[in-house]
Amino acid sequence: MKRIIFCILTLLGIILGTRLYRVAEVSAGQASTSESGGTVRLAMKNVEYHLTDQIVVHVGTLNGRLKPKPGGIPVFDDKQSFSIDVDSGSVRLSMTALTNDLNDYVFAKPDAPLKKLTASTKGNQLIVKGLLVSKGGIPFETDGTLSITPEGMIRVHTEKVKALHLPVKGLMDMLGLDTATMLNTKKVEGVSVDKDDLILDPGKILPPPELSGHLASVGIENNEIALVFKPAEGSAKQEFLTSTCGGRNYLLFKGGSIRFGKLTMSDADLELIDSDPADSFDFSIDHYQDQLVAGYSKMTRKGGLCVHIPDFDKIKQSPKPKQ
Repeated sequence: MKRIIFCILTLLGIILGTRLYRVAEVSAGQASTSESGGTVRLAMKNVEYHLTDQIVVHVGTLNGRLKPKPGGIPVFDDKQSFSIDVDSGSVRLSMTALTNDLNDYVFAKPDAPLKKLTASTKGNQLIVKGLLVSKGGIPFETDGTLSITPEGMIRVHTEKVKALHLPVKGLMDMLGLDTATMLNTKKVEGVSVDKDDLILDPGKILPPPELSGHLASVGIENNEIALVFKPAEGSAKQEFLTSTCGGRNYLLFKGGSIRFGKLTMSDADLELIDSDPADSFDFSIDHYQDQLVAGYSKMTRKGGLCVHIPDFDKIKQSPKPKQ
């Protein structure tokens, strides 16, 4: 009898142990999924967003999410670790920023066909000047208007082309077939040629993090390129986030997991607030730690962080304290 009772107890122990192990395994898996997964909602308002030190876009408003690489989480110290999926928003690009972007990013490769580019506007026209490397470095100028293709790309319709200050029949005549073919390759990512028009991928022609979304309109306003993103027809309506820390100019992150420096925040509740709201919030993803060090933070009752930080263009002009 004792042996039978012992066997029964042993069997029950094995069964219970197995179940407890499975429960622990499932719990660990759920914790792992919770830490590495989840959607990080993003909102911005009145932000000068530095993609690089020289390429800055003005974000009037933006509502969307951070999209991490598969299996990872957004890491502020690695701009390649996430992209920005825009639900709605307005973004502007000045001619200075566009000029820097064309030279330092789009046509930065040594074998790029165009060099020493400058961008300007005249009415609703975008004017681009530069040197045509494939033709021995001759100067050229193009005048074009902006529109959106059915695929959501930016079409620069070329209305006038000059090379060596002389009128040219069209863009293809100036570029030549070989160069036009080059523009369709990865030598110039995000740029292709359609007859006499340039086709620009808005997510590829700017440095990371990549910006994606339904581009509703593009045009020239106040000597800047104005991009407007809206939800695609039939898409699910997304919650519009607003400041919970009383910020006027800010970046707001909610939900999911994010990492910045040595810290990882799960179920993120982080708001970066302009400490001087009299002007736009000048924020640099490359130098965010310098801005955090120069600011201060407060914890909310729900465990969130409200971080008040100065503009990047103000701290980079200030002398660094002595060690």
